[in-house]
Amino acid sequence: MALRTILTLPEDEDRLRVSARPVTEFDARLAELLEDMAETMHANDGCGLAGPQVGILRRVAVVDVGDEHGVTELVNPVIKKTKGSVVGVEGCLSIPGQHGYVARPYRIVVEAQDRFGRPVVHKAEGYRARAFCHEIDHLDGIVYTDKLEDAPEDGE
Repeated sequence: MALRTILTLPEDEDRLRVSARPVTEFDARLAELLEDMAETMHANDGCGLAGPQVGILRRVAVVDVGDEHGVTELVNPVIKKTKGSVVGVEGCLSIPGQHGYVARPYRIVVEAQDRFGRPVVHKAEGYRARAFCHEIDHLDGIVYTDKLEDAPEDGE
């Protein structure tokens, strides 16, 4: 495994603002990429990382919010259902040192594939759902700052 370089804004805007292409080959290179991405995410104290953030324009992401699920690998993910909405703080490894409030669904259902190409379904809520949505946005060239909300008032 190896650490990958994380692209950042504004320097790498042209590379981070591109939609990623679907994964069609489920091989050792994909497995290595997913392992490198997880290692890179953990080494940088992140909870998610998408292919475009490491210069790979493929629809792959990893998420680990520190819960019982551990590292979740998402290959060709699609959000199929959402429920509720909650505004919360987000940051991004590609925008170091910044944070902002973003509205995201509270619950989601994501259909994806695993590293072998097998279909998987992930149901997530709360922070894990937020992380999934954040990383899937990266696959479409969207960063969280595109969706910023005003900070909630005290007591909200």
